[in-house]
Amino acid sequence: MAKRDGCPICGTPTELEFKPFCSRGCKDRDLLQWLGEGYRVPGEPVDLTRESGLDSARDAD
Repeated sequence: MAKRDGCPICGTPTELEFKPFCSRGCKDRDLLQWLGEGYRVPGEPVDLTRESGLDSARDAD
């Protein structure tokens, strides 16, 4: 995998203080993308109606 030399948001050179970003603005934009679910990892939808099984394992003790 090649190493990036620029900010992953805007492509300008990175600053040591905000690495891997170039500024606080780009760093904050990236955080807002994560918080707003702008970045997603593909996968199967989760069925929230099913029990996880964690509580039933605890009740067995």
